Amino acid sequence: MNIYVSNLNSSTTSESLQELFAAYGEVTSAKVITDRETGKSRGFGFIEMSDDSEGQNAISKLNDTDFEGKTIVVNVARPKPERSNRGYNNRGGYNRNRY
Repeated sequence: MNIYVSNLNSSTTSESLQELFAAYGEVTSAKVITDRETGKSRGFGFIEMSDDSEGQNAISKLNDTDFEGKTIVVNVARPKPERSNRGYNNRGGYNRNRY
């Protein structure tokens, strides 16, 4: 199960997030998302848990709780939406024939 966690403290690490969720079951991965340019936390992350029932339990127990000084929001992660090319071709140029 893939879990989305938002409103994270800027000092939260992937390791501390994994420790938090490990109390509810086996965590297969934990990742705090960072800005590409600055390397600073963007305030959200993802947890993968191997067992769906453990994941649901973690969501229900941790949603709207305090973690490292902030009230976190925990939900089932939604699939990433497909991105359109917005009129650009695959080589980076603008596709005039699109319209």
